[in-house]
Amino acid sequence: MGFSNIVVAVDGSEASQEALDHAVEMARLSKSALAGFFVLDSQWPDFIGNDWQSARGSRQGFLDYIREEQEQQAETARRQFEAAARGIENSGFSILAGDPTEVLITKANAADTGLLIVGQRIFQVSGRPSLRSLGRRLIAKATRPVMLFP
Repeated sequence: MGFSNIVVAVDGSEASQEALDHAVEMARLSKSALAGFFVLDSQWPDFIGNDWQSARGSRQGFLDYIREEQEQQAETARRQFEAAARGIENSGFSILAGDPTEVLITKANAADTGLLIVGQRIFQVSGRPSLRSLGRRLIAKATRPVMLFP
């Protein structure tokens, strides 16, 4: 079965490697376009609240640290994707921002997504515990085909 556009979430960790490898293999075999993406989690300020450690400077310092860590992770994800997708003509990588679960659900419902491939532990390197239910939520809300890896 071929898909015109295979979309894969990549976070630069081992958690996304199996899904990425499978997406690349499917794209090569079916001569499909391959789109990889990373999500910068913009929900950290809401997650930690305003009274974190009772000091605004500490809170902002932590948010700056998380942002820098995510930017480094995004660059690692880009390199991971580019290394795996080498030789696939119609491939590209993007960095998106938002709630990772909501971004994945949006991708799973996009008209140009032929197949979304995701590892269930994606974005947990510096992610919030709420991402543990990602697979369940994604499958419940997806309108396009989704392939989940452990």
